Amino acid sequence: MKLGNHAYRTIWPDGFGNPVKIIDQRFLPHRFDVVALDTLADAETAIRDMWVRGAPLIGVTGVYGVYLALRAQNDDAGLTGAHERLLATRPTAVNLRWALQRAVQKIAPLAAADRALAAYQLAAEIADEDVEINRMIGVHGRDVIEAIAASKPAGEAVNILTHCNAGWLATVDWGTATSPIYQAHDGGTSLHVWVDETRPRNQGASITAFELANHGVPHTVIVDNAGGHLMQHGQVDMVITGTDRTTANGHVCNKIGTYLKALAAFDNAVPFYVALPSPTIDWSLTDGVAQIPIEERSAREVSHIWGRLDDGRHAEVKIIPDESAAANPAFDVTPARLITGGLITERGIAAASSAGLQKLFPAEQRNGA
Repeated sequence: MKLGNHAYRTIWPDGFGNPVKIIDQRFLPHRFDVVALDTLADAETAIRDMWVRGAPLIGVTGVYGVYLALRAQNDDAGLTGAHERLLATRPTAVNLRWALQRAVQKIAPLAAADRALAAYQLAAEIADEDVEINRMIGVHGRDVIEAIAASKPAGEAVNILTHCNAGWLATVDWGTATSPIYQAHDGGTSLHVWVDETRPRNQGASITAFELANHGVPHTVIVDNAGGHLMQHGQVDMVITGTDRTTANGHVCNKIGTYLKALAAFDNAVPFYVALPSPTIDWSLTDGVAQIPIEERSAREVSHIWGRLDDGRHAEVKIIPDESAAANPAFDVTPARLITGGLITERGIAAASSAGLQKLFPAEQRNGA
């Protein structure tokens, strides 16, 4: 995707043996920074402290973290240590585990001298796979948007509600939930996006809005609690979100607040879609609420908010009383029954069910991986 006249991915290598570059997302939309990751510790920090975020991007960053670790220590202890340290950074998104397991399986049998290069090449391979997966999600999801547009009066925009950021900044490129939006917009479909602010970190207000503004997509930022009201008044034609982990029978774990949007959509007969790249399917799970570990992040993300002051300075301010505690569960689980539109995958659109996923991914489900 482009920012100004420059095409970016969210992460890219700077040549074998050198650091890896990322877009540091902490200060968007007011400051755009590119930083270099030079060590395993840098990759850990980038994932844990959300310099990079989004399940697909976390997975790719994890494998580049293995590469950075093996530059310094290419024996079995170095590989095992990198795997364990990176896996501990973010427990909910399954892509990180999937990518790190893939790295260990490929690298462990190799001679020590060949390991760093193999990790470097694998990270680039997974990054390219992610771009193509997300492009194809956009191809299939664009058809949904265009069908809705065809059912509306000529020229009337399709109103789409999003939650969190499932855009190109959450992946290597294109995004998951935004890929259909970008492709429909670029194809001439009139559309408008309601962007949930997505407290506590405001990834919608800061990052999704930043993306859409730079791409020229009409959008409006709303508070998280406004979505149900808009649905009641016929101002939402569809909801589309991303996912950090999906069970084999279609339950979806995504940013906290997704479940509430699905409930409101169900109550108002608004189709609810999830953009689902297949690496986020955890074929070993069938009960999202009981089995998916939910990351509990720092209370400071709730008690404080970061932004730009009217005089142009950037600041973090506290918004709750000193005496108050804060809790910060980062994800919730949306049951499959509420995903009424379906799961938009790189292979097509599936019903949110075991049978629906089996139809598109028979080998993966049969093998449990």
